[in-house]
Amino acid sequence: MSSVARAPFRFFTRLTLTRLTGWRAADLAEMLEHLRKAPGSVVFHHTHHFLVQHQHLSPEPPNDFAFWVTNVLQEDQLGERLAAIDTIQFPSLHELRDRIIAVIEEYLETRQALRTAPQGEEFHFMDAVSFTLPTRHQATTLVEFGQELGRVGYATISYHLFEARLRVGADDNDFSCWLERDLGEHDLAAAIRRLDPYTHTMEGLRQRLVSLVERRATAER
Repeated sequence: MSSVARAPFRFFTRLTLTRLTGWRAADLAEMLEHLRKAPGSVVFHHTHHFLVQHQHLSPEPPNDFAFWVTNVLQEDQLGERLAAIDTIQFPSLHELRDRIIAVIEEYLETRQALRTAPQGEEFHFMDAVSFTLPTRHQATTLVEFGQELGRVGYATISYHLFEARLRVGADDNDFSCWLERDLGEHDLAAAIRRLDPYTHTMEGLRQRLVSLVERRATAER
């Protein structure tokens, strides 16, 4: 028989309003200047918005910095280094920003001239103003948890799996934290921690989560 959690898991979703900051960069020096003062919400937008907006189409969304450096400045080597940054592994947006800055600074040490973006193709820094909202979904058992995972939207999955952790600088994702703390599901929690959203589409990620939960719920019976 499935265990009942001490407290239900309540699913939330996230709505984001994107706004222009008024900052733009025509070369790498200007990009660095703005990055050094950019708040976490700006870094978040340019490194994570593809995960929800386009991940149902492609399993490998680019971060905006790598995309612009590669396709506009045609600095392929730097673009590859920026694309290789595993953004979801950083415990805070501040540390992620510092890593992006360090990669660009290291690259510039070997460059004698800066390439300039063609007019009209400058990098425009955007800000992500987010609103967290409760949904009608909640679960108290593994069976219910798996069922609700199949019903909630992509924004809910991404919010609980990695966005909430990154935004508040927590050490764990919401799903694993609840499974371990309230249901004692240590192995399942660890398996979910190992999931990499960059190797799945959002629907594929949902199906993987549901499969892991259902397999464990079946074993409990």
